[in-house]
Amino acid sequence: MADCVFCKIAAGEIPSDKVYEDDEVLAFRDIHPQTPVHILVIPKAHIAAGAADIHAGNAAAVGKCYTAIAEIARRLKLEGGFRIVTNSGGAAGQTVPHLHFHLLAGRDLMLNMG
Repeated sequence: MADCVFCKIAAGEIPSDKVYEDDEVLAFRDIHPQTPVHILVIPKAHIAAGAADIHAGNAAAVGKCYTAIAEIARRLKLEGGFRIVTNSGGAAGQTVPHLHFHLLAGRDLMLNMG
């Protein structure tokens, strides 16, 4: 999609700090990290509405993203654990309308459940 910032990053039109790339997936460091390790993992194909736009025809892209996430976690030695987050829609905090996953690590991510 011509006006999608993540599509422009995937096409190399906007620079990024890449940590992983193959034919279908790109992963790069978030420019506003929320944790010491904050990597965005995107399918190169545009899936507009995030998780709400996943269907049988594009679901393989999610699997490829998760395969990339596992490889990135191995490369970065995230044995202590990591979190994967995806937002779907503005009310959930999605700011870029392109399916993406946040890989978060580098500090204790336990939630206070009390």
